[in-house]
Amino acid sequence: MIYVKVWAATFSVNSGAGPRLDSNLAYGFSANRGSNLSMHVLNTEPFVCVVDDDSGVRDGLKLLFESVGILCECFSSTKDFLQSNQMLTASCLILDIRLPGIGGLDLQQELANAQIKTPIIFVTGHGDIPMSVRAMKAGAVEFLTKPFRDQDILDAVHVAFERDRMQRNRDQEFADLASRLETLSDREREVMKFVIAGFLNKQTAAKMRVSEVTVKVHRHNLMNKLGAKSLPDLVRMADLLGVTPFKISEEAATRP
Repeated sequence: MIYVKVWAATFSVNSGAGPRLDSNLAYGFSANRGSNLSMHVLNTEPFVCVVDDDSGVRDGLKLLFESVGILCECFSSTKDFLQSNQMLTASCLILDIRLPGIGGLDLQQELANAQIKTPIIFVTGHGDIPMSVRAMKAGAVEFLTKPFRDQDILDAVHVAFERDRMQRNRDQEFADLASRLETLSDREREVMKFVIAGFLNKQTAAKMRVSEVTVKVHRHNLMNKLGAKSLPDLVRMADLLGVTPFKISEEAATRP
């Protein structure tokens, strides 16, 4: 059994049964939505991984991409791909449907289950409508039937790069916010739940049984620590982090 670490997920590759993605994830974020983060590594150059058992397709795509300045690495099987570290930098994954071991559609599902969101382009010589529908519904960028035009695959890759760039930006924003959230004191976190629920300072003070001045200080501090410029900005951050606002039903639980 060979174990391959990809982001925070563990891939197990069994030579008899083919690669499988284990479900035990550990992301290291204390914010509620940490487990939904794809954990992209922020690379500076877009990078394509091609997984296809046809050497002609691999060589042709590598030559095509490198001719237009796109970094590319090719693999003949899912096993070889998972045993590499390229998932740490890939901005786009080009998958054949039929592969030794686990197939392209199954790998797509496993990656989705692990919240790994690398954009996928499918290429196949054996595709049909149900396959393409399944792939696209699961978030594939494109489903191309071999032989395909060079421009079609290049266009799809550029769409994938843009999708990946946006995802990495969202991931970075979440990581930054999660780090800032950790700097809040328990009192500041408590005040935050009241603020995003729409409570005025006076109402929050009454609920927390502290002075209104104390609430104002905590509110000012938490806004500065999180970098929130307004109440709507704070609400957006709280939603992204999974911070739930105070509810009236919680009032009984806050009483001694």
